[in-house]
Amino acid sequence: MVAALARPGRELAKQLLMIQLGAVTLVAAGMAATVSIEWGISALVGGGIFVLANAVFALCAFMFSGARAAKKVAASFYTGEVLKILITVVLFSFVYMYTQVELVPLKLTYLLALGVNICAPVLFINNKK
Repeated sequence: MVAALARPGRELAKQLLMIQLGAVTLVAAGMAATVSIEWGISALVGGGIFVLANAVFALCAFMFSGARAAKKVAASFYTGEVLKILITVVLFSFVYMYTQVELVPLKLTYLLALGVNICAPVLFINNKK
């Protein structure tokens, strides 16, 4: 029963991650085809950072469910958010220090994935009453 409570949230999180991944892949392929391969790779890396960090957050956020696990739900949510921020900082630091990337597509695609994260949940609103 408790696992069934978290199932709709997990499904929505999975759909959101797939939409983000699709948008990042589409933009990276478009940049690679129109501008250069370096721009496409940089775009894929930038969007990938956001999608990976968001996937870790989703895994943590939906680890527990139910009223009896309210404290665990809150703790796992905050743990997921902290991990998301740390992963983002570590991956950006790694990319800046150890790779040669174009900064414009890297940051633009990261912001695109962030925008999808903000706007896409509107697609999931159920208007049936």
